[in-house]
Amino acid sequence: MSATQRAGWSRLPLRAAAFVVLTCTTILGVSGWREWAARDAVLKGAETEMANVARSLTQHAEDSLDLLDSGVVGVVSRLEMDGTGPTTIAKLGTVQEARKKAIARIHSLAIIDDKGNWLTSPGTIGSTFSDDAFFRYHQLSPKREAYVGGPVKSLLDGEWVVPLSRRFNKQDGSFGGVVLATISSKYLSHFYEQFEIGRNSSVALTHGDGLIVARYPSNETFVGRSVADKPLFRNPSLQRPSGAYHFKSPLDGAERVSFFKRSNRYPFFLLATVDKDELLAPWRAAAISRMLYVLALVMLIAIIGGVLVRQLHRGQHMAVALVEKEAHFRLLAEGSSDMVTRIGLDERLRYVSPSSVRIVGWRPNQLIGTPALAGINPEDLPEVQAIVDAMKRGEKEEARVTYRNSHRQKGEVWLESTMRVTRKDSGRIDGVVAISRDITEHKKLETRLETLAIEDSLTGLANRRRFDERLKEEWARAYRDRSSLGLLMIDVDHFKAYNDEYGHPAGDACLRRIAKIIAAEAQRAGDLAARYGGEEFAVLLPNIDTAGCALVGERIRSAIHEAGLIHRTNPAAGCVTASVGGATCRPALERTAGVASLVEAADRALYAAKDAGRDHLVMSGEVTNLLPRASGQ
Repeated sequence: MSATQRAGWSRLPLRAAAFVVLTCTTILGVSGWREWAARDAVLKGAETEMANVARSLTQHAEDSLDLLDSGVVGVVSRLEMDGTGPTTIAKLGTVQEARKKAIARIHSLAIIDDKGNWLTSPGTIGSTFSDDAFFRYHQLSPKREAYVGGPVKSLLDGEWVVPLSRRFNKQDGSFGGVVLATISSKYLSHFYEQFEIGRNSSVALTHGDGLIVARYPSNETFVGRSVADKPLFRNPSLQRPSGAYHFKSPLDGAERVSFFKRSNRYPFFLLATVDKDELLAPWRAAAISRMLYVLALVMLIAIIGGVLVRQLHRGQHMAVALVEKEAHFRLLAEGSSDMVTRIGLDERLRYVSPSSVRIVGWRPNQLIGTPALAGINPEDLPEVQAIVDAMKRGEKEEARVTYRNSHRQKGEVWLESTMRVTRKDSGRIDGVVAISRDITEHKKLETRLETLAIEDSLTGLANRRRFDERLKEEWARAYRDRSSLGLLMIDVDHFKAYNDEYGHPAGDACLRRIAKIIAAEAQRAGDLAARYGGEEFAVLLPNIDTAGCALVGERIRSAIHEAGLIHRTNPAAGCVTASVGGATCRPALERTAGVASLVEAADRALYAAKDAGRDHLVMSGEVTNLLPRASGQ
């Protein structure tokens, strides 16, 4: 051995020791980084979950106020048409009470004259709203939009409520009074209670002026409290529509991870939070456990390194150890539940793991040598082929793709594959390794959730959300094509009495039967039958004139009557009947109108049909002619 060789050999233990130290340090550093990344992932996951909750609950609050506003708009329209005479007020009071009983989220509905005095809601005689903010707003402002005020205590029962109001005018255009509807803070708090996002989580809905509208938990403690001096109102960086927010709660002192969402239609925002300590507790326990294993591993590596430094002359033993590690690695790969494949540059399979039997129904020896992309659905094949081609050219190192693939027994399954290029020692690409897993059940769940989001669970018709979306789409299409658009509003007569007489299960069965009748009449491809709310249905009829709309409405009314569903508390017919209001328009000719104008027209026609004795069809153009007769009933 030369002097140079002996010098190199003498330095070998030092180099080996340095290598062991570097390895241990790297493992500790990487493990620490991974744990910190895992912590960040937990916080990001919580932010995402809070974002979903905040968006959902903001939508719920907006939908609740939309529901209140739709009733208020109807009452305003009726008052401006019929005036505030005793007969009109009595009828509207009856309708308001029925609507309040039918819809749990409505706390109260009231009509207030131009002096601030109640015209409805018995039990509030002597009370006046002339000094209230919402009354002064409508009295001084000619604007007709809805006004949403901060939380106040109801004069009816002392509950905290959120008021929504609209101004109505006298026939000469002067201020006639206010229609007021409220939603209970307690209702909102109870609704938030359904979201199980953590033992010490909270959800708070806050008005734009800083007053808490509703909170879960401890709603009664915090409702009405002002948080206007907190960062969400004062920090310029937080004055955006939505975002994540980490803070120490001024209400209970807990460190919280939250997400806020400001409504773009109403003056409030929602803050969904989860306790940071509670959130990180599982991660902390798991991280400690994992780090203990890492420390044990590092100590083991250090001991082994010491032994190796002393026994470097037994290099052959190290080679054996490496072979054993390779065998262990292969054993782990062969035992993976995912299917591991290696694809050559000729796009044929060079290696297939045993999990192929479960994933695609074929044994490895039946697949090796066959085209790797042979079983992919023709619709998904171009995307997968493009990814593989890009990886073969070196444009991508790794990729993830979801596609449909044939299965020997199941026909077709959804697979998710993570692919990465492999290279020779020279660095030249020699193939692609793919790890594939079956995500068929996940895809089925996604499809089911998409269906639930647009379908009414009781009747199987489109729900209100789907109706609103389609109404906007069809309005835009009709405007673009200069075609017409029709709408039928259908309300089951005396349905509350039907429920009281036969029970809610029978009422549900009745609604399902009526839904089938309505769906059967909405026959064209573009027609949409939807449950508008409670016992009210809507049928959207694109590209139809008034006569056609009336014909469909009359078929529906007749079919419901002829179904012969017994209804003893409907004295006029003795069976279940429905009132139908219809309206048509050409959006291109009504540039100043919006989709709400069509709904309002059909709704007014529906009220006219009910006032005309129920079990009637009235089109919007007939409402004016029916008003004198309806008023005399």
